[in-house]
Amino acid sequence: MKPVKHVIALDVGGTGMKAALVADDGTLLHEARRATGRERGPDAVVETIQEFAAELLDTGRERFGRPASAAGVAVPGIVDAEHGIAVYAANLGWRDVPMRALLSSRLGGIPVALGHDVRTGGLAEGRIGAGRGADRFLFVPLGTGIAGAIGIAGRIEAGAHGYAGEIGHIVVRPGGPACGCGQHGCLETLASAAAVSRAWAAASGDPGADAADCAEAVASGDARAREVWLAAIGALADGLVTAITLLDPRTLIIGGGLAEAGETLFTPLRTAVEERVTFQRLPHIVPAALGDTAGCLGAGLLAWDLLATEVPA
Repeated sequence: MKPVKHVIALDVGGTGMKAALVADDGTLLHEARRATGRERGPDAVVETIQEFAAELLDTGRERFGRPASAAGVAVPGIVDAEHGIAVYAANLGWRDVPMRALLSSRLGGIPVALGHDVRTGGLAEGRIGAGRGADRFLFVPLGTGIAGAIGIAGRIEAGAHGYAGEIGHIVVRPGGPACGCGQHGCLETLASAAAVSRAWAAASGDPGADAADCAEAVASGDARAREVWLAAIGALADGLVTAITLLDPRTLIIGGGLAEAGETLFTPLRTAVEERVTFQRLPHIVPAALGDTAGCLGAGLLAWDLLATEVPA
């Protein structure tokens, strides 16, 4: 068999890790998943990431005739991509982990690119997903929290300090619910999947109810659910219009758990945003295309980008 050049792509989440070996044309040669095991503590999680990456290196060598040429890794929290440091992740408990150096050492010295999970997912959506062909886009996943990735001409803008895109912490309801960031009335306290779940559990009287249940109730015509749903969409629209005013994106990509509601979300959201814009140009508002594979696919793109920018010895 002719050896196949490939890279390792690894997306580390709070509960699980998704990985792939990716060829230079984007083909997924091999896919794997593993539990993150955060209950064992941050040091154990870092070791698990290294072990998983090493297994992927061995798999590539055995099945495709050569080891991976590079690796791309997406991690949550605060990330210093330039220096390869996983600075902080509340869900995983780590601080200042030299992830790039640790992985490169474990992988025999191959180059490693480190990225922020949402920005990495946004890179994939922009290049090969819902934002394909858009020179300016904003990717907003609505999950436990709300984050954002700003796409500009094929790359993701991280900002001067790596904090760009934190749309979930735009204050849309001053004096509103307390947020973990220390502010009150942040967008993610009102319009994330977690926020909708809390509001619908309270309104329905069912402590086990979640955002998906609320969406189903809206679709079936439940008035209480509609009230909860539209309150969240109103807050979301306010936050998105602020972002549109600042960034002027051509395409607005909405992903995460709430986007799974389909037109139950997108029809009223498009209307709410359109009602709020004045001089701004309305972007195309579309659902994300890559689902939970975006981070892994984006990690593969980071690895290939890294190889493309390396200066030959």
